[in-house]
Amino acid sequence: MELDLRFFATFREAVGQKDLTREFDDDATVGDVLASLESTYDGLEGQLLEEGAIRPQLSVLKNGRDVVHMAGVETALEEGDRLSVFPPVAGGASR
Repeated sequence: MELDLRFFATFREAVGQKDLTREFDDDATVGDVLASLESTYDGLEGQLLEEGAIRPQLSVLKNGRDVVHMAGVETALEEGDRLSVFPPVAGGASR
């Protein structure tokens, strides 16, 4: 199946582009996709998964909905889905 992938901030830098379309097996899950991305891009190695789960503070959205509220890494994917990956965000202004 073909998936649209979107990367933000430091993840965009690691991949070298904001949007990417890639082929995955028809039965691929969110976890499969994240593991594949970690093994493909050096800058993502160890940044997406931790002990088989999505790393804390990381946001992964399937078609705009956080996969944490679905089945996490076991969330099923379908042809044409968009997976967006956001790194942890911290900061703010101090006075």
